[in-house]
Amino acid sequence: MSYAANEPIETWQAREAPEAVLEPDLEIVDPHHHLWDLRTFTIEPHYSFEQKVYLAHEILDDLDAGGHNVVETVFAQCGAFYRADGPEPMRCVGETEFVNGIVAMSRSGIYGPARLCTGIFSTADLRAGAAVEEVLEAHLAASGNFRGIRSAFPSDLNATFMEGYRVLAKYGLSFDNFSPDVSRLPTLAELAKAVPDVTVIVNHLGGTIDPNASGDEVEHWRTCIDAVAACPNAVMKIGGAQMRVGPWEPPFHMNQRETPIGSEELCELLYPWYEYAIEKFGPSRCMFESNFPVDKECVSYRTLWNTFKRIAARAGLSDSEKADVFAGTARRAYRL
Repeated sequence: MSYAANEPIETWQAREAPEAVLEPDLEIVDPHHHLWDLRTFTIEPHYSFEQKVYLAHEILDDLDAGGHNVVETVFAQCGAFYRADGPEPMRCVGETEFVNGIVAMSRSGIYGPARLCTGIFSTADLRAGAAVEEVLEAHLAASGNFRGIRSAFPSDLNATFMEGYRVLAKYGLSFDNFSPDVSRLPTLAELAKAVPDVTVIVNHLGGTIDPNASGDEVEHWRTCIDAVAACPNAVMKIGGAQMRVGPWEPPFHMNQRETPIGSEELCELLYPWYEYAIEKFGPSRCMFESNFPVDKECVSYRTLWNTFKRIAARAGLSDSEKADVFAGTARRAYRL
């Protein structure tokens, strides 16, 4: 299905000469993708995303055209399909309700063998303290695939927030987090240490990844990565480095290139960041992620997973380590 609002990104993607799929039998769990309809959004960051409509058919088209052996996926919070009415704290439950419908579509088998959204993380405002329990219970009731939330955290980790955060532990739920500012990671490490029963999932290599970063900026990123990697209950999503952040665009964004980048060039540009994260967390606490359709503004689904396979090969990962970074870590973190 094609939407007029998606035409610019689809036209750009169509200029790519598809690469041969590397290791086509390698099993993949994609632990981070979105689903949405942004055509009526007028606020950032949603307004600027190039892929305006990304629903079941769109991601399944990407999986099919990608040619990789993606067997399961995890839906990532993105503010999609919130309820338009009812108590404000409960409106976010609409996202889980929506995704559970996609789960049913996929589980029917009508649309192919890949199972979409076998894990779901949405959101809830932990600043409500113990009162957030009602919201989390509603998410759990909305889908048996609900596994946790993604939200921000206060810099002071105040008592009310921590009260809400501990409710995650009560229900065995995970905590995803992303901030473009990597300087937030040491505080995230404090949060992970304070409640070791909650799995903390760091998104997108911990912050904005700029291939042209200075030596000092790279060293700062590494120091912050070290802080959170020291927490045994923290895992890292190694992806999202292909992402536009606000007005900043990576040099391989669709606004910067006539045709999409290839996997060899992308691997060469970004390998140092991926390699360092894998080294610090270890393959058993790392998982490659697509971050689609956000990263689709920079690379095709096929080329992205080829890039990840090149990174794994260059890093010398064994078969068992590749099994972790491409599927096993995601299954453990999200209890798939």
